Amino acid sequence: MSDQFEISAEVREDKGKGASRRLRRLADLVPAIIYGGNKDPQPLTLIRKDLEKALENEAFYSHVLTINVGKDKQKAIIKDLQRHPARDSVLHADFLRVDDKTAVKVNVPIHFLNEESCVGVKMQGGIVQHQATDIEVQCLPGDIPEYLEVDMLEVETGQIVHLSDITLPEGVTSTALALGEDHDLAIASVIAPKGGSEDEGLEAAPEDAGDEDEEEGDSED
Repeated sequence: MSDQFEISAEVREDKGKGASRRLRRLADLVPAIIYGGNKDPQPLTLIRKDLEKALENEAFYSHVLTINVGKDKQKAIIKDLQRHPARDSVLHADFLRVDDKTAVKVNVPIHFLNEESCVGVKMQGGIVQHQATDIEVQCLPGDIPEYLEVDMLEVETGQIVHLSDITLPEGVTSTALALGEDHDLAIASVIAPKGGSEDEGLEAAPEDAGDEDEEEGDSED
């Protein structure tokens, strides 16, 4: 992973919902916390515009970050973000400290390739549906992939793509698949357009136009 992300933070002394609201409204700061790594949890504040600017980069979510708390540099990953339900602004951020030799669990985004040219869409008129846009994996911090690719080119209408169809880099495992085959969840599929199968049946038998008229008349009753 070539990208390096650093974000500055300050130790947060005031705690509680009231204090957090004041930070957001009066100081344009985002309350946060960093925990794990055999250290006590540490409440922090982040500059809102800096955090939201960093969040515009998809890679920020799946990289090891450097959290600068004064002169103290802490390696961490984003573990959770709380957003405002209407404005989508960040209300709170959770960071998990990481160690280079200790595996972590992290959600990695999925990039779906060749959706418009896949067999089920281009040749069969289907529609791609996503059942998941990211998956949870476990690996060492240095092995966290920026994203995972799923090639939809050969997927036909009615076919389902599962977790087991994703090629994972060496050293990276799916936490769901580690629980057994029953957890091989669907991540994408190509469905037929509404009424598509009926239309295809009519087009396949133009010589029975008279029968079609009778069927249409029956359906109107």
